[in-house]
Amino acid sequence: MKSLLFLLLISICWAEHTGNYTLKHDRIIHIQENGPRLLVEAEQTKVFSHRGGNITLPCKFYRDHTSAGSGTHKIRVKWTKLTSDYLKEVDVFVAMGLHQKSYGNYQGRVFLKKGSENDASLVITDITLEDYGRYKCEVIEGLEDDIAVVSLDLQGVVFPYFPRLGRYNLNFHEAQQACLDQDSVIASFDQLYEAWRSGLDWCNAGWLNDGSVQYPITKPREPCGGKNTVPGVRNYGFWDKDKSRYDVFCFTSNFNGRFYYLIHPTKLTYDEAVQACLKDGSQIAKVGQIFAAWKLLGYDRCDAGWLADGSVRYPISRPRRRCSPDEAAVRFVGFPDKKHKLYGVYCFRAYN
Repeated sequence: MKSLLFLLLISICWAEHTGNYTLKHDRIIHIQENGPRLLVEAEQTKVFSHRGGNITLPCKFYRDHTSAGSGTHKIRVKWTKLTSDYLKEVDVFVAMGLHQKSYGNYQGRVFLKKGSENDASLVITDITLEDYGRYKCEVIEGLEDDIAVVSLDLQGVVFPYFPRLGRYNLNFHEAQQACLDQDSVIASFDQLYEAWRSGLDWCNAGWLNDGSVQYPITKPREPCGGKNTVPGVRNYGFWDKDKSRYDVFCFTSNFNGRFYYLIHPTKLTYDEAVQACLKDGSQIAKVGQIFAAWKLLGYDRCDAGWLADGSVRYPISRPRRRCSPDEAAVRFVGFPDKKHKLYGVYCFRAYN
């Protein structure tokens, strides 16, 4: 009888001691008496803009004013840009009280919106192509801190690119520079994926900004992974950035200027084309600019013209016989001998 009473007391004590837990093996619930004293939230997780535009990255913070010590510390707001290397972040903006600082190419272009006392939203002005990406808003008060992440997406166009040397001639660093030279930046996977969803089909593999090599296929065929495969973005994986050589996928957006085909009485060599644009108060256009004019402005011209990289192309928005009968596209003629007097020229005049 004493032993039964002893077991009963042990059972009661065990039940009292484990009152904060469920006894199911598949789930244990811990009851937390003190919740977070600081909460950071973004009303939108993705915002859209374009090059040259202004945008607000939303971020607000909420404090538990009933907690001991609440309101005794200054609020510190820090914005950073996340990279494909999760161990690295790029400093954008820091504010504590009246002290504020912006970093790198964000200097003079970023500030806090301050729509209310708990508003940590960041305004970015004169957006550049490099601003595309994911941003982290971190709010710190004493020992408490919390974060929210917002993505900045840009309206634009992805295009495949290779230089005069031919295909598969660019290492990663050369690919980055090639895009910059054509008024663009190396594209991200998300940008290439969206371009594929919009119909981009290209059978040559190219670098992306995370160091991977991929290519988009909408019409499976034997030379491009096999005709019995499904459409998609083919992934070659990650390769040596110095030694491996591929094409590149570039991304560009709206421009602040005028893109046009120069009306000229004769056809031009490359050097004559460069001089003709200069004489007209412009510069010979870049590949990124012809793609932006075609995709974003609907530019259509059935005249082949020189571009800055020495290539000859023409943009077709309305497919028709003798121009581009099957699809709207920027048609590529090639990299002809620069001394050939066979083509016109596309010019670009930037607005101040």
